[in-house]
Amino acid sequence: MQPIQYPDSVEGLYQHLKQRLADVVPDFELRIKAEVAVEVNRLKREKKAVILGHNYMEPALFHSVPDYTGDSLYLSRVAAESEADLIVFCGVRFMAETAKTLNPARKVLLPSARGGCSLAESIDAEDVRQLKALYPGVVSVTYVNCYAEVKAEVDYVCTSSNADAMARHLLEAGHERILFIPDEYLSANVARGAGMNIVFAEKVDGEVRKPDESGEPGPLMIAWRGRCEVHDKFSVDDIVNARKQFADVRVLAHPECSPAVVEAADYSGSTTQMIRYVENMESGRYLLLTECSMGDNIASRNPDREMIRMCSVRCPHMNEITLEHTLESLRLERYEIDVPEQVRLRSLKSLERMLEIG
Repeated sequence: MQPIQYPDSVEGLYQHLKQRLADVVPDFELRIKAEVAVEVNRLKREKKAVILGHNYMEPALFHSVPDYTGDSLYLSRVAAESEADLIVFCGVRFMAETAKTLNPARKVLLPSARGGCSLAESIDAEDVRQLKALYPGVVSVTYVNCYAEVKAEVDYVCTSSNADAMARHLLEAGHERILFIPDEYLSANVARGAGMNIVFAEKVDGEVRKPDESGEPGPLMIAWRGRCEVHDKFSVDDIVNARKQFADVRVLAHPECSPAVVEAADYSGSTTQMIRYVENMESGRYLLLTECSMGDNIASRNPDREMIRMCSVRCPHMNEITLEHTLESLRLERYEIDVPEQVRLRSLKSLERMLEIG
């Protein structure tokens, strides 16, 4: 894995950003961002730091300072192997916690005081303990979009890029029941692809209630009612309206979208899988049903393909991370991420099982 290289001078980095983002970011802003980014990169070298940038980062940051960019699975692998003195994770808190869990000897910084996530905050460790008590001995999987305390309570972690493979692996291993948390839509999409029935446990007055399983023969997934506030906003009407205007459009939906949206789309996959789909398109236009900054980042790297710019859904938590915040975090070594050792060791096991499966 070779790090991305950027020009050292302000003018060089400005031209680099202009080439990629002239149609996305105003020119005066690109000049300002180039000045900030050059200082970030200087400090990065001075402090022997590595910067990881998730695909949802704002375009000026995404194209100017991360040494590595990608989805949570790829960045988890990079974090695990990093020998840098500092890891600066331009993403949200659960991602930075994963980096710290996999590489505890390194100082991990998050350029935001909070870096929350609506999906991660839909469930906590006590919820998982109650759920497991209702289903003793049943194998448990959590989507990576959760906090370390939740990862510590389960057998496996998965990402959107390997969730389907995880379900197939567990079914082939003889697990007829799977606890799959916390994303309601991802669980339903995975269950459908794996030929499993699905029921949903819910929390009522602080207590997790076991769902009715009558009439559900065969392999069963027990899921949770958590949602991503971004992907929850997309609807089938969005797809219908796009196709009315652009008959040749290819619609790509993230698996955190509802099953109805995923079924109506032409393709569903993780952020990296959607990037590869666009790169391999021979012709036609595409519409991305995911966080809109990622759309700008994909469009900037594929100028010969036309993206339908109908997305206006920005993750408020990812939006907390800016170039200016990254500079201050690196300069002051501010917002260090810590994971209690007992929690880290237990969550490490579930993460390592994920990385073994791939």
